[in-house]
Amino acid sequence: MSRLSRRALNRALLHRQFLVRRTGRTALEVIGHLVAMQAQEPNWPYVGLWSRIDGFTQTRLSDLLEERAVVRSALLRSTQHLAVADDFRRLRPVLQPVLDRTASTPYFRRVSEGLDTDGLTADGARILAGRTLPRRELARLLALRHPGREGKVLAGEVELRTPLVHTPETGTWGRWGTRAAISVTRAEDWLAAPMEPATAQDLVRRYLAAYGPASVMDMQAWSGLTRLREVIHVIRGELHRYRDAEGRELFDLETAPEPPDPDTAVPVRFLPAFDNLLLGHADRTRVISDADRKRVMPGAAMVLPTFLVDGFVHGSWSLKDDTLRLVPFRPLRPAEMSAVTEEAERMLPFLGVRNVAFGQAP
Repeated sequence: MSRLSRRALNRALLHRQFLVRRTGRTALEVIGHLVAMQAQEPNWPYVGLWSRIDGFTQTRLSDLLEERAVVRSALLRSTQHLAVADDFRRLRPVLQPVLDRTASTPYFRRVSEGLDTDGLTADGARILAGRTLPRRELARLLALRHPGREGKVLAGEVELRTPLVHTPETGTWGRWGTRAAISVTRAEDWLAAPMEPATAQDLVRRYLAAYGPASVMDMQAWSGLTRLREVIHVIRGELHRYRDAEGRELFDLETAPEPPDPDTAVPVRFLPAFDNLLLGHADRTRVISDADRKRVMPGAAMVLPTFLVDGFVHGSWSLKDDTLRLVPFRPLRPAEMSAVTEEAERMLPFLGVRNVAFGQAP
């Protein structure tokens, strides 16, 4: 098996993520290729698409949400993602064990202990049948059915255990931060089509196309699923194998392009908060060092927006007072400073701010 250096894995990942050169593909095609895009806060996926698609504008994604071609819902790792509607119908059932596991954690059990899980899920389905409700109204109605229990937590468990989607206003471009008023509805009603489960093998193939070469641990970290080595065993004959610099076994599709030259030049790129480029592997050193990971993922489930220099995370960024503020983690050489500034200025109109400023890491 060929050995791949960290830089070789970096270049392979950036190439498949459309971060070496922006693509001319549509937003729908790119979201489908990436399987799903992290969407804890509504505006961030738009930034991720801007960095990947040539000429991307916000309306291209907002229109897809309004047209029901893309949906927002709990998916990978039980977190909010955008996915192509048909992909959601096929992949949500495959990932349901992950969401059920989350729904069985102490946070939910402290409220639903003693309730029949199937009965609670059926209550939610009956309440939502054929209609859309604000999440807070779903919580109120569930609390009426189960006096003495916290409706907000019951509603959260129903949302994990049942394929629900958020209505478009919770995912369209708008103000920054989370949206307090979230409305939900049953996916089958919203999409006028039943769930059609894919297989775990299908999910692994999709993952490798966008994130490979990767280890079994990488696949599990990205999806939240376990026991994927058994899945790899089933499709092993259609996979190419590598080793990384530490000798770990990596898998890739036989049809996937060969990893690019490790010395391939890559441009500065800006990533949104929570981008799956940083979350798609157990070993994330192919794109971020362990030291920088602590800066970018400081706790409380936060993943800060970042920028890449030479393909690796080099700093974070934020928006404040009409200014895009950049915080490099290490000094930038003059050519790097120029490239970072140029890309930042290119992004200003998209973000709706006018200035770029540099700060210092704490």
